[in-house]
Amino acid sequence: MRTRRKRLLLFLATPLLLAGLAARAGAAEVVETTLDNGLKVLVLPDDRAPVVTHQIWYKVGSVDEPGGITGIAHMFEHMMFKGTENLGPGEFSDIVARLGGEENAFTGRDFTAYFQTLAADELETMMRWEADRMANLRIDPEEFSREKEVVKEEWRSRMRDNPNARLSQLLYATAFTSSGYHHPIIGWKTDIDAYTVEDLEHWYQSHYAPNNATLIVVGDVEPETVFKLADRHYGAVERRDLAPAKPREEMEQHGLKRANLVIPAKLPRLSMGYKAPSLVTAEDSRTAYTLAVIAGILAGDSGARLHNELVRAGKLSSADAGYNLNARETTLFTVNAVPRDDQSLDAVEALLLEQIERLKEEPVDEDELDRIKAQVAASDVYQRDSLFYQGMKLGVYETIGLDYRLADRFVEGVRAVTAEDVRTVAREYFRDDGLTIATLEPKDDDSPALPSPTGGMERVH
Repeated sequence: MRTRRKRLLLFLATPLLLAGLAARAGAAEVVETTLDNGLKVLVLPDDRAPVVTHQIWYKVGSVDEPGGITGIAHMFEHMMFKGTENLGPGEFSDIVARLGGEENAFTGRDFTAYFQTLAADELETMMRWEADRMANLRIDPEEFSREKEVVKEEWRSRMRDNPNARLSQLLYATAFTSSGYHHPIIGWKTDIDAYTVEDLEHWYQSHYAPNNATLIVVGDVEPETVFKLADRHYGAVERRDLAPAKPREEMEQHGLKRANLVIPAKLPRLSMGYKAPSLVTAEDSRTAYTLAVIAGILAGDSGARLHNELVRAGKLSSADAGYNLNARETTLFTVNAVPRDDQSLDAVEALLLEQIERLKEEPVDEDELDRIKAQVAASDVYQRDSLFYQGMKLGVYETIGLDYRLADRFVEGVRAVTAEDVRTVAREYFRDDGLTIATLEPKDDDSPALPSPTGGMERVH
């Protein structure tokens, strides 16, 4: 997930952040409507301060990109700030700044979103100009050429020169064969080089329509007032007939996959990923809630197993685990570790697999389960203090294809998980025929370097 100002790729990996995305969104207070052009509008009043967050979520992300233009969703996000028929390049951001507000945007695998947080009495101004971007974006060739260089520099600094990001990229590219999760959010370098204005214009016409978006407003507002403003500004944007997305179902895996990355790096690292259902793809939502609990058991806090039993005990330099409950498609449950000095990656793998096998064989102690559930409840309370995250909870659920009301059931779902659920789910999904292991080996100065599409020497087998 990429933020525009800080140029960050944020991955929803830690269990506590997952809890934050899925925690109670005050669903009983959410008021909704759908405009005639198909735009869904969700309003969550919160009058603790005279402030509002205004968010527009498009149901398109990197998972929707065909081969040859990977990363186009991220590139297009940049261009949304480069002017419309009514505003010059950067003028949208200037308006937000003059109003004393904050703005940003992010591209994820499953969505693209734009938001502003500002005084509640300036909401109509934001609606006017965000609707203008939805309807009247102008893609200037010179601005596009300059911004493509910015994206290429971002790729160099965030991907090519970041060994951990390269390893994560290799893990997903190896684990997923036909799913859109195969390629990185920022795209492959060769595709970035080949973008054209026509590619961007086609992306705009194919995805940036009111009937492919959700408007979310959280703050010191009256729902009916928001609906009238939304109809006045967004309602004037014409809906479009959008082609249904082609199926990108992931091919069945028939054995353990391995990949090795040999590039200049300070430390070796091992990443494991098990194919796992999300809340969208799980036949039983209890499975997804259990996987979120397992991520907490392994890496929820400093007392979790990976840190307490491996890192603090001096067996590993660092270790973590992550699971994205809110993915549109089958996702990965990941476990990562950095060895101690002179420790082999084989030894690291053995230690991590031992922890996985323990989940399958030994019932989790009730005190341990209770601690994880308490963490989730605390995160829920904390996240509700933020207007932005209240809106984000709603946006994530709606955009990946779930009813936003399900966000209200996350804590309840986690609290229902039992020790036997943990063993059952671990046994079903933590198997070799769903496992990919990627390793990073620092390259010696005198080692031969073989060119590859991602700029390093990689071996997959």
